[in-house]
Amino acid sequence: MFPQYDVIVVGAGHAGCEAAAAAANLGSKVLLVTMNMQTIAQMSCNPAMGGIAKGQIVREIDALGGYSGIVTDKSMIQFRMLNRSKGPAMWSPRTQNDRMVFAAVWREMLEQTPNVDFYQDMVQSIIIKDGKACGVVTGLGHEIQSKSVVVTSGTFLNGVIHIGEKKLGGGRISEKAATGITEQLVSLGFESDRLKTGTPPRVDGRSLDYSKMEEQKGDDEIVGFSYLNIEKIKPAQQKSCYITYTNQQVHDILKTGFDRSPMYQGRIEGVGPRYCPSIEDKINRFAERDRHQLFVEPEGWNTVEIYVNGFSTSLPEEVQIQALRTVPGFENCRVFRPGYAIEYDFFPPTQLTYTLETKLISNLFFAGQINGTTGYEEAACQGLMAGINAHQKARSLEPFVLKRNEAYIGVLIDDLISKGTDEPYRMFTSRAEYRTLLRQDNADLRLTELSYRLGLASQERMDLVIAKREGVEKAKHTLTSFGVEPEEINPYFESIGSSAMIEKQKAAKVILRPNVELSAVMNAVPRLAKALSGLSFEILEQAEIQIKYERYIEKEEELVQKMSQLENMIIPASFDYDKISAISNEALQKFKKIKPQTLGQASRISGVNPSDVQILMVYMGR
Repeated sequence: MFPQYDVIVVGAGHAGCEAAAAAANLGSKVLLVTMNMQTIAQMSCNPAMGGIAKGQIVREIDALGGYSGIVTDKSMIQFRMLNRSKGPAMWSPRTQNDRMVFAAVWREMLEQTPNVDFYQDMVQSIIIKDGKACGVVTGLGHEIQSKSVVVTSGTFLNGVIHIGEKKLGGGRISEKAATGITEQLVSLGFESDRLKTGTPPRVDGRSLDYSKMEEQKGDDEIVGFSYLNIEKIKPAQQKSCYITYTNQQVHDILKTGFDRSPMYQGRIEGVGPRYCPSIEDKINRFAERDRHQLFVEPEGWNTVEIYVNGFSTSLPEEVQIQALRTVPGFENCRVFRPGYAIEYDFFPPTQLTYTLETKLISNLFFAGQINGTTGYEEAACQGLMAGINAHQKARSLEPFVLKRNEAYIGVLIDDLISKGTDEPYRMFTSRAEYRTLLRQDNADLRLTELSYRLGLASQERMDLVIAKREGVEKAKHTLTSFGVEPEEINPYFESIGSSAMIEKQKAAKVILRPNVELSAVMNAVPRLAKALSGLSFEILEQAEIQIKYERYIEKEEELVQKMSQLENMIIPASFDYDKISAISNEALQKFKKIKPQTLGQASRISGVNPSDVQILMVYMGR
């Protein structure tokens, strides 16, 4: 009934979709197995993509030739560039999306990708022969053969949904849980654990009073995520979000349900996401605060459904509704469905290599929430990397790994496999020590050529990168050679309270002044605008960033050079840690469990001290 596949992808969430697309576009014959063909690429939680550090990840996925950026741009209903008041290393794009259009575009793109087949069924177990994954067994009893398997099970592995004292089996509301895989892998020696996540109520937008809320409009300029020329909505077409706040009365009502809260009664074993806590968690942890911000987010163009961001909860339904109706603007709200918590199995990611292949079973890859992460973006980038490497392994090709200094994706994977996680992992800019290098604006300059050489990024993408590089060099040359006269620029300096210029200066030096932007200088000096005419906003912005932050970029590149010595020192897979007598017990246990591949990775394992790494170097004969 089924041919042999190169790659089978289990699960069609954000990780599974990117894995299938990447492997297929590299030339593998791919089967995407999902329990429900109608929920491919569903936005299970908020209808949004990007945000702090997550926006950088989506741009990296796009630069590598993944689909998330394109899908996001085609389905956006609002765009905002967060952190514009800070330096460009902190700028993070974020969109609100039409939930239904997002999933429809994803499915359409997958269906138009040659080499992707689909099958609706539950995968109950992995076929393993001689320590290798070589297919799957489905709920209907089909044995499907493949050269590698990527498991992207999301919250479905033994998923349990909690609403107050009600407890339902399921991977998402009204969808059954997946069983069999955890039990099989644990019997083979894998370690598994439980995590929890939650989602807020969805309400009827027609029942809300927006006059009592603050409107939050989109940006006047829409940058988007994809480096390709994707047609996007016009700024005036954007839908607004709104902001309102809880109050002490809301908190008092919520507290009446704490005695029936699954979290406080110990019915939930899994650890919840620290950075996206439930509303009951916020009331407990931040008892001194008398209000919490809520974002009122539309779910799409043609629906009245509203996502109440910030009100994630698993309290009894009647408590949720009573409390919501005490929030300004929500006095008469009608609830479409209550918030709920869900707990599910995950496999601590220290059991993986840099390619996201499991150490115990070769040709078996994990991506997404099965590795302990939370968020669409974190899942999608793992799917992309697992899909690439499942293809590479199936064809006996070199693995594709991104380092910490190359991408946020590299930071995320290194964090997971070196440090592990005992709570849902979320990416932040603070996790990246080289964030000045890893900006959202230069992901294509950093990554597209790597992916192009691999065979994933298209010729069109590579041509755009070459043109951008040439344009940036042209702009920088113009700015470093163009002289600005004092009388041209001083009126502008006076208007922003900057000291007057006494003698002629190069334009590059002029834009180094605090609070001076290139666009404003071009407006003040028409000669400069003419000299730079024909260059796009994107190219001018990139040239401006490179000039303004040149010293910071150079410093980080020097740090990268220093650290690369450790990154390039490979620890042999057969290295016997027991012969090292002088390191701490904790370091010894961690080294033996994680089996770091390089001294750089060894140095980042939690509980390992610099002295442990130095002793390890001595024993390696360095």
